[in-house]
Amino acid sequence: MTLKASGADAVVEWIKSSYSTADGPDCIEVAAIPDHILVRDSKNPHGPRLALTPTAWATFLPYAAAH
Repeated sequence: MTLKASGADAVVEWIKSSYSTADGPDCIEVAAIPDHILVRDSKNPHGPRLALTPTAWATFLPYAAAH
């Protein structure tokens, strides 16, 4: 499921990946909202977002951390 940018971004606190630096490649940003974890490309903050349930996010994290 992807979500389009909306005026609601003002209340969403996006957190950039620790792998993103001012000198390095852009990565992803995540935000927690009620019932979902949102993921977006930090190079395209107004682009599409992926919305995951907390259970799906928790299942995904070990795989992401391993790579």
